[in-house]
Amino acid sequence: MFTVTRHLSASPGEVFRAFSDTVLRRRWFKLPGSGATYEHDFRVGGGETAHSTFTTLDTRPQRLRYWSRYLDIAPDARIVYVYESHVDGVLRWTSLATVELRAAKAMGTELSWTEQVAFVTPTSDGNDDLLHVRGSTRLRLNGLAVALASPGSQETVSLT
Repeated sequence: MFTVTRHLSASPGEVFRAFSDTVLRRRWFKLPGSGATYEHDFRVGGGETAHSTFTTLDTRPQRLRYWSRYLDIAPDARIVYVYESHVDGVLRWTSLATVELRAAKAMGTELSWTEQVAFVTPTSDGNDDLLHVRGSTRLRLNGLAVALASPGSQETVSLT
């Protein structure tokens, strides 16, 4: 289990919209690689599927698949969902993620992202798997901050 927190200058409503609005979500939630496809249904019982092909210089291409289902959505406050990550058709990990949004005392939003992750098929000895998932979450939240601060957004964002 791990928690990542961020202070965002955007209001809780704007941050929530970055999760719920599919067009805005595509600006920050992306699988690595090429040829990515996405389907997003933001409602309790809905979810997201995504596929891509990831290639590095020294390895064969990997087929990535992401699948999620929303369990609880409290507008402008909380999103709870489960997701699975597959590589080449093998379930690597699954996680319960809780994203909480609170109005910050000094304007903006305090975002708290907590994951309870289970590694189903770890890599080699598994020592780097949690670091990978945690690092990916931090990168994703960096992308969220950039998406909120980019043209078309009415808010500015600061990372802490």
